[in-house]
Amino acid sequence: MSERQAALVTGGAIRVGLHFAKTLAAKGYDIAIHYNSSADKAEEAAVAIRAMGVNCAIFPCDFLSGRDPSGLIDDVAAVFPHLSVLVNCASIYNAAPVAETTMAVLQNEFMVNFFTPFLLSGAFARRVERGNIVNILDNKIAFQQYQYGAYLSAKKALGELTKMTAMEFAPRIRVNGIAPGVIMPGVTRTDDYIDWRVKGIPLQRQGAVEELGKALLYILDNEYITGQHLFVDGGEGLFHIGQNAEVYQP
Repeated sequence: MSERQAALVTGGAIRVGLHFAKTLAAKGYDIAIHYNSSADKAEEAAVAIRAMGVNCAIFPCDFLSGRDPSGLIDDVAAVFPHLSVLVNCASIYNAAPVAETTMAVLQNEFMVNFFTPFLLSGAFARRVERGNIVNILDNKIAFQQYQYGAYLSAKKALGELTKMTAMEFAPRIRVNGIAPGVIMPGVTRTDDYIDWRVKGIPLQRQGAVEELGKALLYILDNEYITGQHLFVDGGEGLFHIGQNAEVYQP
């Protein structure tokens, strides 16, 4: 990078968000880590990232509080006025088909997975002169996996927002999405389940989290890309149905 830049990674204290934060730190970005309930993990992440030779600060914000999360952008910019990248990675994931989805589940899924990225993106565009927004999607947006009706509807909406904001914010800000496949499954997923999923993946293997980091850097480095969904899923998203998690029989 010719100039020092900073990135905000929501959900950056754990799992994929933490890997994105460290990937950007390795490229010289100062890092703002958003967290909700993972305060200890956020502190640990900040220590590790500072050891990489960049600045790191942590920012608590409960996206389910009912308050407008837009102020998070101002809080980060006050510490890192050179903020130029927003990675909308924070997510929640609840299983329920449409017919069994409650108002509470629907509201929570949309608040974290769609409303918050929507509002943060707008605040980022108002505050940042030039930069990038990267929305973390899910390769299941290519399917109709109704067993996760609220979650997947919110992620599909985020995919459309990616295209819409790419148009609105151009040419100052590029907006793209990354749609991961079987890369860092939930801790409840068994090895047998992963093996079953891999059978439906053309490249016949589980992905590595490092491949998501490479996707992020590709998007940031290629300045002629905007409004795109980059599927990092070994080709699983090419199927119309895919291996549907809820039909798995251990």
